Amino acid sequence: MVVTLIVMLFMLAGLVVDGGLAVNARQRLYDDAEQAARTAANQIDIETLRETGQVVLLENAARQAAVDYMTARGYGAGQVTVNFDGDEVSVHAEDRVNTSLLQLIFIEDFPIEGEATARPAVGITGELP
Repeated sequence: MVVTLIVMLFMLAGLVVDGGLAVNARQRLYDDAEQAARTAANQIDIETLRETGQVVLLENAARQAAVDYMTARGYGAGQVTVNFDGDEVSVHAEDRVNTSLLQLIFIEDFPIEGEATARPAVGITGELP
């Protein structure tokens, strides 16, 4: 009975420790996706903005900026997806968090994912269309 109780306590400790690490990693992933989306949304055509006042997002530059940001934060190219919807940029990222105590019951890792959307905003007193 004591052995069973010790195993149960280790499982409970594993849920607390590894679960907390997974929650922190998911929040970090969301933060990184938000920053990557903002970085991508900054990639606008300056000449068109100055000539016509229209905000035009440079999709290739935006995609590359988001991927570069996520790569610098330690995510692989296969873990990041960048999508465009009109003038919005969405960044979706996936990762896995390795466990420490839960490996005792054969749970190797937790999958996590996060997504964020940003759009270019220019102007001093308000946004341009």
